[in-house]
Amino acid sequence: MSAYWIKGSNETFSAHTAEGDIVIATCIAAASQGDVNALFDLGVAFSTGSHGVGCDLIEAHKWFNLAASRGHEAAQQCRADIADEMSARDIAEAQRRARAWLADNARRAA
Repeated sequence: MSAYWIKGSNETFSAHTAEGDIVIATCIAAASQGDVNALFDLGVAFSTGSHGVGCDLIEAHKWFNLAASRGHEAAQQCRADIADEMSARDIAEAQRRARAWLADNARRAA
């Protein structure tokens, strides 16, 4: 895990916690600033259900897709791995969410 994880990479939260909110918020803020590792870390969190978030493959695919589009090689592999467990409809939804996140970030940056 990158430096954005406040808790150690081996520590996960079994339930939704304030610490988990801070971790996710910190990663989202870094991702909004273009940090590709933060995008990847969000994909990891959602694909494993760690750091206070539930396992959500659609959301994980979205974050891995965003990281992969910026050249993160591990994100490319992780995206492919979870896509094998998803329906075409789920993948389409993940792609829609990724496009929406990009559009929202572009509006904020302008």
